[in-house]
Amino acid sequence: MEKIAIAIVDDHTLFRQGIGYLLKESGEIEVVFEASNGEDLIKKIGAYPLPEVILMDINMPIMDGYESTKWVKLNHPQIKVLALSMHDEDKPIIEMLKNGAGGYMLKKSKAADLLNAVRTLANQGFFINELVSERLMRNIHNDQQVKPASIVLSTNEHRFLELCCSDLTYKEIASLMNLSSHTIDNYREALFQKFGIKSRTGLVISGLKHGLIKI
Repeated sequence: MEKIAIAIVDDHTLFRQGIGYLLKESGEIEVVFEASNGEDLIKKIGAYPLPEVILMDINMPIMDGYESTKWVKLNHPQIKVLALSMHDEDKPIIEMLKNGAGGYMLKKSKAADLLNAVRTLANQGFFINELVSERLMRNIHNDQQVKPASIVLSTNEHRFLELCCSDLTYKEIASLMNLSSHTIDNYREALFQKFGIKSRTGLVISGLKHGLIKI
């Protein structure tokens, strides 16, 4: 079985080492590097194999998780970011998702739950747990006073958007829709442009906000 390559970005050395050890014990994870903040991440990311998933702390000195996640999605959009934080308030969760994180977990989570989140994020491109979905729905409810601009989708684009909320990979979605991977890539890029986002999580959030999908 091919291991999932991850990086851990957190300013607490013991936490990085502890999380790395627990995940490596599963036999499914390879930690390619650790970094103490976003600036350290930028220095190291070119010197090691690219991770598939980055575990990203939020509150870090010099360059925090918000800016670090923005940088990752701008420069390496194929890398998935899982936010790890002590905070369960709405603002940091929504802000990290808006900046491109594919999921959000509390640091007090069990190792098995964290492993599942990493696995899901690597396979699907996003991880929406109860913590995230509750905040998303509340955020969407609070935004209802500002009616979002109407987004017009073709039948296939709408079907593709619905399937993006499943656990299917883009390749599996293409097979299910009897379309080529190239056509699916075109649908994805078209929706990215229509919604003004750059991640699968963003598609889910935008679809919910515009009332195009339900989860």
